Amino acid sequence: MSTGLLALLAFLPILAAGVLLIGFRIPARIVMPITYVMAVVIALAFWGVSVNRVMASSLQGLLQTAGLLWIIFGAILLLNTLKHSGAISTIRAGFTSISPDRRVQVILIAWLFGSFIEGASGFGTPAAVAAPLMVAVGFPAMAAVVFGMMIQSTPVSFGAVGTPLIVGVQTGLDQAAITTQLTEAGSSWATFFHLITTEVAVIHAICGTLMPLFLIMVMTRFFGRNKSWTEGLSAAPFAILGAFAMTVPYVLAATFLGAEFPSLLGGLIGLAVMTLAARFRFLVPKHAWDFAPPSEWPKEWFGKLDITLDSLAKRTIPLALAWTPYVLLAVLLVVTRMVPSIGGALKSATLAFSGILGERGINGDFPLLFSPGGLLVIICLITVVLHRMSFAGFGAAVRESSGTLIGAGFVLIFTVPMVRVMINSGVNANGLDSMPVLVAEWVSTQVGAVYPVFAPAIGALGAFLAGSNTVSNLMLSQFQFSVAQGLGISSVLMVAGQSVGAAAGNMIAIHNVVAASATVGLLGREGATLRITILPTIYYLIVAGTLLLIGFYVIGLSDPLMGR
Repeated sequence: MSTGLLALLAFLPILAAGVLLIGFRIPARIVMPITYVMAVVIALAFWGVSVNRVMASSLQGLLQTAGLLWIIFGAILLLNTLKHSGAISTIRAGFTSISPDRRVQVILIAWLFGSFIEGASGFGTPAAVAAPLMVAVGFPAMAAVVFGMMIQSTPVSFGAVGTPLIVGVQTGLDQAAITTQLTEAGSSWATFFHLITTEVAVIHAICGTLMPLFLIMVMTRFFGRNKSWTEGLSAAPFAILGAFAMTVPYVLAATFLGAEFPSLLGGLIGLAVMTLAARFRFLVPKHAWDFAPPSEWPKEWFGKLDITLDSLAKRTIPLALAWTPYVLLAVLLVVTRMVPSIGGALKSATLAFSGILGERGINGDFPLLFSPGGLLVIICLITVVLHRMSFAGFGAAVRESSGTLIGAGFVLIFTVPMVRVMINSGVNANGLDSMPVLVAEWVSTQVGAVYPVFAPAIGALGAFLAGSNTVSNLMLSQFQFSVAQGLGISSVLMVAGQSVGAAAGNMIAIHNVVAASATVGLLGREGATLRITILPTIYYLIVAGTLLLIGFYVIGLSDPLMGR
């Protein structure tokens, strides 16, 4: 069978998912079982993957699904706990006091607070935390999911204190062989990796300059009373300021501090700067923009998460105390990731499985406490004490949160195993590369010297499948490096393009959409979300690919392996 036909077969489950979800608007609970079966049949019949390996990959996917559901449960539990404690009422009033303009609020909550949470935790946590918070302050559930997905772009490459680069790229590359080449060229791995880190930050900063404006324009066009792009454009000065408030410290942190800090510091500094700007109405539009009253919203905008004004606790608590759980969550996320002794202690409470069903390389774990889900539950328990909640109130929060998991669980038990079957298909009787890598190789051979335009899209494909920048980098960094070597262009920039594209791919990753939707009770409308988030994803990949072409063939950026 030709490589082109094999590449088409490998791409078929992805294509089917996109067509059925976006084109035919079929709910993910129907689509994902179909695509799982397709992936299994292709792996068995055309790749020659053993039944045992398919089963082991599926079990690995189920274990990862449990981890995702744990995060979803923790995020919903935190919101429901704050609802019953009275904190959400206070937080809602606090945002209104900063600015009643939803265009300002979406930049503060989604773009900046979300970037900070991404830098601290990653792995879909920003959408899980920011989306229900936006619902709580008055955003439609559908809009909250869309915005939660859109922010999973610029900050993602430096999420979880740099994990996509520190783990994904460094482990994904053949570090020993490349270090030998670097030594012969009079350089070092540290220099090589620092260049990748810096170039990732610069590309993201350029692409991300318009992301806050896109957030606002998508909000006014798809969720506004007048369906207007121009109502979003009128807030362009504030949006661009919001972009620079995040991306300037972001690039500086990547250049001078390393991969751990760009999103953390960019989000935190940007949030401080833009909160002050909003309070003093600097570049804030004269006329505040708001959604139509909820009574006028289409029913598909509503989720099952009950955060209406009538549902909120009648108690009132001080603003600082209301925000304390989120502050503690951010601190706990950073400390557990940056202090090895504390992180190690939490990691000890982990269910780990090595060589599932005897298949080498198919491992899995379920970190009960180190996971953001575990930390969210810990924060909820602390909140009960801090806010002096009744046991009845917390019990109601637990019951409400548990009820939202069933739908998400059904979809994810097919989505994640499908991904693992495809990724693990590289061990087979026919000597073929794994499905995603084979698709990437076919694209590179077809387009030749213009491949850099497509390099970010290949990274996005990996993230679309895995829902993870880190996994995409693990899977495809060495491939991207090898293509650059074959074309005689900068391998540093090519690997940077891979990481940027993988970050953008998170905006359309199906199981990320499912997870974010679950936190606001919006399951079954994943296609509607993807039809919107595909737009900024295309923008991001086109700009990133163009920047790579300019970097390779016009500027000729430095690469120690090329003697410059």
